[in-house]
Amino acid sequence: MLLAVLLSSFAAPARAHEVVPVIADFTVAEGTLTFDLRMNVEAFVAGIDLDMASDTSDTPEDARYDDLRAMPPEVLEPLVQQWADTWLPSLAVDADGPVDLSLDRVDIAPVGDTAYTRETHLFLTGTIPAGAREMRIAWPEGSGDVILRQQGVEEPFTGILEGGQTSDPIALGGGFSQTALEAFATYIPIGFDHILPKGLDHILFVLGIFLLSTHLGPLLWQVTAFTLAHTITLALGALHIVVVPAPIVEPIIALSITYVAVENILTSRLHAWRPVVVFVFGLLHGLGFASVLEEFGLPEGQFIPALLGFNLGVELGQLAVIAIAFALVGYWFSQKPWYRQVVVIPGSAVIAIIGAWWFVERAFL
Repeated sequence: MLLAVLLSSFAAPARAHEVVPVIADFTVAEGTLTFDLRMNVEAFVAGIDLDMASDTSDTPEDARYDDLRAMPPEVLEPLVQQWADTWLPSLAVDADGPVDLSLDRVDIAPVGDTAYTRETHLFLTGTIPAGAREMRIAWPEGSGDVILRQQGVEEPFTGILEGGQTSDPIALGGGFSQTALEAFATYIPIGFDHILPKGLDHILFVLGIFLLSTHLGPLLWQVTAFTLAHTITLALGALHIVVVPAPIVEPIIALSITYVAVENILTSRLHAWRPVVVFVFGLLHGLGFASVLEEFGLPEGQFIPALLGFNLGVELGQLAVIAIAFALVGYWFSQKPWYRQVVVIPGSAVIAIIGAWWFVERAFL
């Protein structure tokens, strides 16, 4: 059962085109509403339903998406303009009346490493009706998640909408910022979602920890070391104190997966160095978490509660992975005399192969 799960994971592309949320910064000045949408516009132009997809590689539009990502900005821009003409009417803004939005400018980054999403900014403007004091934003269905961030006011609004959702009323003059508890609660599911279902590399690392021993002691030592380590670097990365580029972090994360899996094959018990090694690799995984959190952004007024909520969500995701693995495999088979030969060694071998392939792909391909 475990091997089937792992082999199905191996079939997925290692450097997957993970769906990222749109970041929508908006301001209202002198009766004009301005949006700066930071987005992976190729996914929209390709027609991918971002409400349903967590990885563009798993969609029927993946080939079209890859073609768009390889286009120079001057070739892609007319296609973006054409798509925006049909998409903009579905982005509904109401401020004591409908606000008609128009596309002012498109800024598309040059073609870089196509293994990573390219950043595009769409700048939209609209006229706010005279006397309006608040507005609602309806995010189009099929557009995935959007992070709304109000700019230029005290106590700005920050919120997350899914495709098809409408925001609560937003005060144009500010004053609708999240409370600490609201920010904390908002970012828990974001952290959890990065583990389940989107964090395949982190899932395999946690499974590697689980496979060494299902006994509470060894598992607790490793999970504690991993949690402490990634909490430290997640905070340092979110504060921009430590910043390591993803092309460096991701191959090393792949190596960490391979290491724990190979050690599972070579030893059947927890040695003194294992928690230390897990701690070191946990520092790198924390930097990976921080890069994801950077995509979402943290509300300036509630930075710490949001960071703690995201970290708690990550922890809950990791515990869920362990709980699922124990329920499917550990509970039924861990006491069997053949458990190590039939489950631990083959399962660890598959994890090691996946990690090694990811390292080669992320470092050299």
